[in-house]
Amino acid sequence: MIRYSVQCSQGHAFEEWFSNSSDYDEKAAANAITCPECGDVHISKSIMAPSVAKAKSAPAPMPSCATGGGCMGGGCAFANS
Repeated sequence: MIRYSVQCSQGHAFEEWFSNSSDYDEKAAANAITCPECGDVHISKSIMAPSVAKAKSAPAPMPSCATGGGCMGGGCAFANS
């Protein structure tokens, strides 16, 4: 299944699900997609960005004083740990 953002010739935007990209092409050519707002059958695909999962960011590195490297400047929260 594939979801497309589409719009009618009146500018009403909505989403529709299709089996694949050729399913959209066939239904659009046959005027088989109807705008739920106005009933228009002149439908085109809208520009849309793909959904891409973001990778988790790496944790911040530990300060050198927390790993035994000593504090630089004295105001470190890890100075007495």
